[in-house]
Amino acid sequence: MTTGVLERRLTTSPDAAGAYRAGVDAFLQLRSGALQHFARALALDPTFALAHAALALMGHELCAPVDVRSRIRTAQLHARRATEAERSHVTAVAGHIAGDRRAIVRHLQTYPGDAVLLSVAVPTIAFAGVTEVPQDAWAVVESCTDAQGGTWFHDGLLAFVRQEQGRYDEAMILANLSLTAAPGSGHAAHARAHVHYETGDHAAGIAWLDSWIAGDGRETDNLVHYAWHAALHELSTGDLPAVEDRYRSQLSPAHVSGCRSLVDTGSLLWRWSLTPGATNVPSIEAGTDVPTETLLRPPTPFVGMHAAIALAAAEDAGGLRSLACWTAAHENPVHRAVISPLATALRLLVLGEPSACADELIRISPDVWRVGGSDAQREVVEETLVTALLRAGRYDEARTLIDARLDRRHCRRDQWFKEAAAQR
Repeated sequence: MTTGVLERRLTTSPDAAGAYRAGVDAFLQLRSGALQHFARALALDPTFALAHAALALMGHELCAPVDVRSRIRTAQLHARRATEAERSHVTAVAGHIAGDRRAIVRHLQTYPGDAVLLSVAVPTIAFAGVTEVPQDAWAVVESCTDAQGGTWFHDGLLAFVRQEQGRYDEAMILANLSLTAAPGSGHAAHARAHVHYETGDHAAGIAWLDSWIAGDGRETDNLVHYAWHAALHELSTGDLPAVEDRYRSQLSPAHVSGCRSLVDTGSLLWRWSLTPGATNVPSIEAGTDVPTETLLRPPTPFVGMHAAIALAAAEDAGGLRSLACWTAAHENPVHRAVISPLATALRLLVLGEPSACADELIRISPDVWRVGGSDAQREVVEETLVTALLRAGRYDEARTLIDARLDRRHCRRDQWFKEAAAQR
C-alpha cells in the first residue's frame, strides 16, 4: 500500500515499524485494532516517537484509554533523535492536542504524504477535523493529491469530498476504486453510503450496506453509523417495519452507547417519530444511553444539535432551556448563533407553539451548516421545520419546503409529508 508513513523510513526497529504500519493501516481503514498495534510497537521500542504520538492522538480524538499528556510529552522527548518529517508530525500532533487548529494543516503543507494526519484534518465519520468551512476541508484533501492521489486511502477521502460537492458519479467511482483495493475501507464505504442516499438510490443502498456490514466491513469501528445510513434509506422508502427491525437489531442500547447512541440512534428516533403515520416509536429515554452532562453541556456544536433533538424527543422543556442558556454564553460562536436558538425553537415546539418554533428555525436555517457533520445529518433540522409548519397550519410554506426536498431526491416519506399538507 502507498499511504505516506506506511512507506517512509521510520526511526525504530523493523519489528516496531511493522507493528506501527499495521496500526496505521487499521487507523486509516477505521478498523478496530489500531490501538493494540501501536501499543505493540511501543512494547518493541519504548523510544518510538511516532507510536507515542499515535496513542496520544487516539486518546484525544477517539477517547481511547490513554494518558494523552504523558504520551505526547514522551513523543516530543524521543522525537529529538527522529527524522525531520517525524519531528514535524509529532509537533503537529502536540499542537493539535493543545488546541492549535492550524498545526496539522501547516504540517501537511510540508509533508502532504502524511495520510495519518490528513485523516485527522478532515471532518469524517471518525474525526471532527480542523476546519469549520467545508471548502477548507476540501482544499486540504485536494492539496495532498499530488503526494497521495491514487492510493486507496486518498481515493476514499476524495470520494467523500466529491459527494459533498454534489459530484456523485465521480464520488461513486472513487469510492469503488478505494474499496477494490481495500474492501474494508471505512471512509470509502461511508462516501458510497452518502452517494446512494443523496441520489435517492435507496434499494441499492440498503442492499449494499447490509452486504458490506456483514462482510468486508464487519471489523470496522462505528458500524452503527452505517446501520443508521441503512435505516435512513428504509425511512425514506416508508418501510417503517424495517426501520423498527433495524433499530432493534443494530441501533438499540443493546448494540450502541455513548455519543453514537445520541448522534445515530437519537436522531433516527426523532425522525422516525416525525413521520406521518408512525407508531410504536421507542422513547428517546429507552433508546439512547447518554449522560445528562452531554445533553446540557455538549462539547461541540455538532453534539449540541443532537442534544437539542434528544431533549425535544423527551419533551424536556426545562433541559432545552438550560441548553439554550448555556450555549448562549459559550465562547464558541456556533454554539451561540445556532445551538442556543435551535434549543429555544425546539422548546417552543415542546410547549405547543409550533408557529414560533418554525419562525426561529427559518431564521437560523442558513447557518445550520456551521454545526458540522453531513447534509444527511443536518436534515433533521429541516424535517423538524416541516413538522412545525404542519402543526402550525402553515401548509403553503410546508408544501414549498417539501417540494424542494423532493426535487433533491425521491423519498416516499416526503410524499407522506406532502399528502399531510394537502389534506388540510
